[in-house]
Amino acid sequence: MPKMRRKADLPTKICAACGRPFAWRRKWARDWDEVKFCSDRCRSERRRASPPQTPRPAN
Repeated sequence: MPKMRRKADLPTKICAACGRPFAWRRKWARDWDEVKFCSDRCRSERRRASPPQTPRPAN
């Protein structure tokens, strides 16, 4: 059985939306490099707050 790790020993990142640090989770093991947000709430808020990628034509 694998040895337990302390939460302080796990890798951490800073959330791109709220700026808070968050720690590695087992469910992110496969794609830890692509994880940018600490929660679903931050991910959805970031999508809503970001401007559209293509500019709209002025009428």
